[in-house]
Amino acid sequence: MNTVIRVDSSERIGSGHLMRCLTLAGRMRREGKNVHFICRDLAGNLSRLVAAQGFALHLLPPHEHDAALAGYAAWLTVPQEVDARESVEIIQELQPIERLVIDHYALDAAWERRMRPLVREIFVIDDLANRPHDCDILLDQNFYRDMERRYDGLVSPQCKLLLGPKHALLRREFYEVRENMRPRTGELRRILIFYGGSDPTGETEKAIRALLMFGCSDIEADVIVGGSNARRQEIERLCAAHDFLHYHCQVENMAEFMAAADLCLGAGGTTTWERCFLGLPAIVTAIAENQLQICRDCAERGLIRYLGAWTDVSAEDILQALRELSDPEELHALRRSCRLEE
Repeated sequence: MNTVIRVDSSERIGSGHLMRCLTLAGRMRREGKNVHFICRDLAGNLSRLVAAQGFALHLLPPHEHDAALAGYAAWLTVPQEVDARESVEIIQELQPIERLVIDHYALDAAWERRMRPLVREIFVIDDLANRPHDCDILLDQNFYRDMERRYDGLVSPQCKLLLGPKHALLRREFYEVRENMRPRTGELRRILIFYGGSDPTGETEKAIRALLMFGCSDIEADVIVGGSNARRQEIERLCAAHDFLHYHCQVENMAEFMAAADLCLGAGGTTTWERCFLGLPAIVTAIAENQLQICRDCAERGLIRYLGAWTDVSAEDILQALRELSDPEELHALRRSCRLEE
């Protein structure tokens, strides 16, 4: 029997949804499942990673963007019913299907109901709790206050809910690295800069400017960008002009970079739980609307040092936070509070 995953990546969507689905697919493959991905051929997509990891990839055709679509619906570039029809054509060819996994903010119960007669089980991955779902299992790995009630009225009473960071989709490398990593010394010696696969708001360059103003001669920084970052060449040139900045693109060993770092400058997306799992303190900027509440709640819990939304955060704001966390006591306090236990 087959398992099918419907997920997209693009310059606009970023890479986080695809990466966590690849993590889930790896687990299912180790359980003997045959996993297929359905992805739309969007600008800046990273669907090649699916094939590179040995999974079957079925591409939905690109379309001209439908100007009537707004918000998350625009992520599809086509109306939801068109996406459903095109996906059904592929799903019918892959029968029988044991499980359909859906990780997409533009899809809801209307799309899922179209799939219901074709699959045994529907598994939704969501972060928003802003629309109804017709699913058997729902996973939301984020930390929210009152998260147990977030999906009341949005799923059936029979739906199994997997809520909170204890269900975070972490790759095997994170467990292996955590088991063997050395304790951090408490000094700020190495900084990791990573704002997601696409960094659509240009936070990487803000962070680099902050480090240049910080001017500490004994600090090294790893600057990581994704393959869908539209400004990766400019960032590479900027790093090349400074010996302490080390540029990396589309890395496969993120856990090692996180374990080696004393502090991260990053976003509030799926990497939040990777950082917390390895006890890596972070200065965080929300780079999308859906990250705002998560970041506020995480900051209230002491999991991150939160600066605010991308529209309000400057290089000078990052610099100020860097200066505060260069105090070993401040850094130690954040490191102690940010760690996510299994």
